[in-house]
Amino acid sequence: MTEAARNFADCINRARYQDVTFVLLKNGTAVAQLVPNEEKVCTGRQLAAILSTAGLTDRASKAWRLDLQASRKTLKGPRDKWK
Repeated sequence: MTEAARNFADCINRARYQDVTFVLLKNGTAVAQLVPNEEKVCTGRQLAAILSTAGLTDRASKAWRLDLQASRKTLKGPRDKWK
């Protein structure tokens, strides 16, 4: 973390222009990653727009919604370090 703080601008430039990923360690434990933006992020609004033009049948739409709900149940929320 200290090295990244001292050279933050360089780390940002290397991530952006050289596709370098940095893992930030604190006391030997990974606490964050600095990764290149691959612009593969899709917001909920973008996904809704895409799905509205997909032409899914009612049955396919319901199946997709059920798959999404099942997937959400497997996600774990952020761990609270203060408990």
